[in-house]
Amino acid sequence: MSIQIAEFDFQILGCFPIIFQLRPHLEEAKFTEQVRYQMKEGYQLAFLELDEQAVAVAGFRIYTSLASGKFLYIDDLIVDELKRCLRRATPTQGYGKQLFKWLIEYAKNHGCEHLSLDSGVQRFAAHRFYLMERMRITSHHFSMEL
Repeated sequence: MSIQIAEFDFQILGCFPIIFQLRPHLEEAKFTEQVRYQMKEGYQLAFLELDEQAVAVAGFRIYTSLASGKFLYIDDLIVDELKRCLRRATPTQGYGKQLFKWLIEYAKNHGCEHLSLDSGVQRFAAHRFYLMERMRITSHHFSMEL
């Protein structure tokens, strides 16, 4: 088991089945091109690999803002739905927890003062996870389609 940042197209494409579970509007044929475009803007794609297959994926960027200083922002964070611990009888593998800890260490190693993310209001299991990982709800996110 290892966590690494996707650098090659085959690694990016290997993350698609997991990201698709979070972002079902994405098309596999356009995924690598989209990720490559976002990489030009600072986006990175980290994945936890088990038996040469991604089981958890995080898309993230490092920003600096007046409000937060330097921080790591998580765009996407997902564990394969078949590998998640949802309080099942089977013991947890903790893939999400491992990837989340890796992101925290990455942020610290890159001089970040904060780690943040937005989460859809309907994602209750994700919210439980974030709260258990000592994250706080610090704002409301507002948006509008243009």
